[in-house]
Amino acid sequence: MERTLDGAVAVVTGGARGIGFALALGLAARGARVVIADLAGAAAAAARLHETGAAAVGIDVDVTSPDDTAAMAAAAESAFGGLDILVNNAGIYSTLTPRPFEAIDPAEWRRVMEVNTLGPFLCCRAALDPMRRRGGGRIVNISSGVAFKGNPFMAHYVASKGAVVSLTRALATELGRFGILVNSVAPGFTLSDGVLDNPVLVEGVKDASLRTRVLPRDMHPADLVGAVCFFAGPDAAFITGQTLVVDGGAYFH
Repeated sequence: MERTLDGAVAVVTGGARGIGFALALGLAARGARVVIADLAGAAAAAARLHETGAAAVGIDVDVTSPDDTAAMAAAAESAFGGLDILVNNAGIYSTLTPRPFEAIDPAEWRRVMEVNTLGPFLCCRAALDPMRRRGGGRIVNISSGVAFKGNPFMAHYVASKGAVVSLTRALATELGRFGILVNSVAPGFTLSDGVLDNPVLVEGVKDASLRTRVLPRDMHPADLVGAVCFFAGPDAAFITGQTLVVDGGAYFH
């Protein structure tokens, strides 16, 4: 594989398993040195990357904590000398149970918003100075195709991912002068580790998702790697503020 990210330093939040680990693996395969940030399992995931010959460290991070996200950015600089790529992947989805909006507990709504919207904000804020010190950088936010389709029974999740798309646009306008490009990748329903751990969610969403796709097969974390690495790499050097939907053709954006 061409090492298009040789020498780059990447942070992947929620990187210990599922989509996040697939993205960390893909970035490492292209030459990036990777910081895996997660609530749990980050060190073990970094060890798995080491087994592939990659340079990686793991750090326990709660993305809703200003102190944790600041420590995450500092760890990238301490371990690898800087920070070039931030992938905001951490989020709440797979543990949710689909239900009508009026049945969503306000506490659950707040928690989804806190992780899915405050989290990327804090991570971007923490990454700003390290990226400016490097003369620029790339931020890739993981949003979701639901932001455009308005899927029912997940109003808090849909609203949070719509906010991620809007945050992507807002930060692109603010950070371009620093050479920091901000884009978003919007997955369709993906059979990640967390999703597979929630059979109620799989039963409620999987078949409906398959019926809407031009490419009628299941989506897996590996299907997102190319899009994220594209935005992180040299071929996307004049692209910012954009959202790329990766869902097998369920939604044309």
